[in-house]
Amino acid sequence: MESVTPPAPLGTEAVGGRLGDLAEHRPQDAAEVCVSFALAPLPGSAAQARRLMRAQLDEWAVRDDDACDAAALIVSELVTNAVVHTASRRIICELCADPEKLRIAVRDDGCGSGMPRPAHRGADEEHGRGLLLVDAVSSAWGVHDAGPGIGLTVWAELPRTACAQW
Repeated sequence: MESVTPPAPLGTEAVGGRLGDLAEHRPQDAAEVCVSFALAPLPGSAAQARRLMRAQLDEWAVRDDDACDAAALIVSELVTNAVVHTASRRIICELCADPEKLRIAVRDDGCGSGMPRPAHRGADEEHGRGLLLVDAVSSAWGVHDAGPGIGLTVWAELPRTACAQW
């Protein structure tokens, strides 16, 4: 794991309306643009997050297949972990892009069984490698625990250079 320094908190003020609705906002750094959406904690939420993320990357004119595939893997793993390992009522996914990087952050209600961490599993085990995959495809990732009732955010970054056509 290269980095565990938390990024800026998710822009919760931009999340509203129906689950799955995209809300765009600009953080304090005007060079960064972010979108966020809320998901229900359901088994199909990872697929919904991938669809919404791909649509946003298309809107941002990201054409690099490797970068899009890595981003899809990251969002799938982070949303799946929030669904499986927490009792959250909703999951917030945020995508941010600036001239240097793409950041994917997933926040749950912070009611899980502990801090997420990569686990080395046996060859026959079917589950438990998600954060190892996130670590392998991202330039940095980490966890930010904002405290009980506020939420736990797991984030990952991809270099913008991997998305040369933005």
